[in-house]
Amino acid sequence: MNPLEIIDKYYPEAGKLKHILLTHSRSVADKALQIADRHPELGLDKDFLYEGAMVHDIGIFLTDAPDISCFGEKDYICHGYLGADLMRAEGYPQHALVCERHTGAGISLKRIVEQNLPIPHREMLPVSLEEQVICFADKFYSKTKLDQEKSVEKARKSLEKHGEDGVARFDHWCELFL
Repeated sequence: MNPLEIIDKYYPEAGKLKHILLTHSRSVADKALQIADRHPELGLDKDFLYEGAMVHDIGIFLTDAPDISCFGEKDYICHGYLGADLMRAEGYPQHALVCERHTGAGISLKRIVEQNLPIPHREMLPVSLEEQVICFADKFYSKTKLDQEKSVEKARKSLEKHGEDGVARFDHWCELFL
């Protein structure tokens, strides 16, 4: 699978949004691969880490987030499942799971229902180690400050709005991956 070919299909024109997506995704991929290199005992699939990290945010163009040049119709929280739909249509169901499960530190069905989130009612928590590593790596990079890696403290703080369970997952990942 060539993630850049798929990105080019959905982001055919060079521009601000494609630049943001590629820069952010490369940062996440680099961090995920660094984790894999530091932890050979985990037996992580490096090719999948790279591919999944590169396409994890492919659905952002379908959402309304003008500060990152997204002018779609859906709420930004929908970008994960929308990207998953794109990746399933492309024939990559495992990559689709990365898209669907990376938002926040993953989103439980309980939280989706309790907060009446505008996303499908199903568990959206990262399961495989590769999904978890990509989700974890993603927390260190924003799409508005592309040149800055967040500290562990800032990454953790950014998850507080997503609830205690997300912070607990992040803390567990810090123990596993750092």
